[in-house]
Amino acid sequence: MTLPDNDHEQPGAGKTVGILGVPLSYGQSMAGVHLGPAAIRVAGLAQQIAKLGYEVNDRGDLAVARSHSLPGFEEKLKYLTEIYEACERLCDETERIVDSGEFPITIGGDHSIAIGSLAGVVKAFRKRDERIGLIYLDAHADMNTPDTTPSGNIHGMPLAALLGYGAPELVNVGGFSPKFDPRLCAHVGARDLDPGERELIRNLGMRFFTMREIDERGLAVCIDEAIAIAQQGSGGYAVTFDVDVLDPGDAPGSGTLVRGGLTYREAHLAMEKIAEAGGMKSLEVVEINTALDVNNRTAILGMELILSALGRRIL
Repeated sequence: MTLPDNDHEQPGAGKTVGILGVPLSYGQSMAGVHLGPAAIRVAGLAQQIAKLGYEVNDRGDLAVARSHSLPGFEEKLKYLTEIYEACERLCDETERIVDSGEFPITIGGDHSIAIGSLAGVVKAFRKRDERIGLIYLDAHADMNTPDTTPSGNIHGMPLAALLGYGAPELVNVGGFSPKFDPRLCAHVGARDLDPGERELIRNLGMRFFTMREIDERGLAVCIDEAIAIAQQGSGGYAVTFDVDVLDPGDAPGSGTLVRGGLTYREAHLAMEKIAEAGGMKSLEVVEINTALDVNNRTAILGMELILSALGRRIL
């Protein structure tokens, strides 16, 4: 399903959104991100989407197993078993949402869930012999592998895994690899990269729109080019949005804050342009940390950005 259409009054007319929460926090090291799905629901996500004319099917939260072990400080793949098992089940569930004709909106949880959610979207379109592109909005590259990671936290590895690099368990979630062709992928908002990530990015030749480039050329031009890259996929493209791509002044509720991010209006412009371009096949918002948020500000902004991506307009 492609969302939205050109109907300015009711962009969701005749369409159904499937919401799935993934309260997984094993991919990072700060408490609170597992409550992100609850926070964004409290902000009124389902009700506000319904006001745009969509039918809303809130499928609740994916069950995430409790861990009974604590990884060592030097471990390079912390909570690998728990994350792998959750991502396999998430892949299956997301594939079912797409197959049912619903538009999947996945709410995290930390960004390691992208390994499962995006695998499921791609798997559904593979059955139709269609490839999809990817727009990845994040302050970080998420291109580390066990050999390059400085922390061992898997939320710094999902994009590498989706492109076929990293731990075999993560790379092969869903039973196939790679999930994406780097020529159909665009990363937007990077401003905090590790040395090993830079090397992999250069080797792949994947397009990164860093904050330096966004500052120089403007967000509108950069997001238009990112959309053009992702649209080259025959089946459209997926969008995954880490709230740390936003400036901490607008979105304090993240465990991986980096100063100098997208402003409130730049983020809305990006989502509005994605909506107007059409072709988006799935949407994901991750890394809302309620323990660090202020009056649910970041969750409310995440909800508003989802609405912009689904076609809500000023006029």
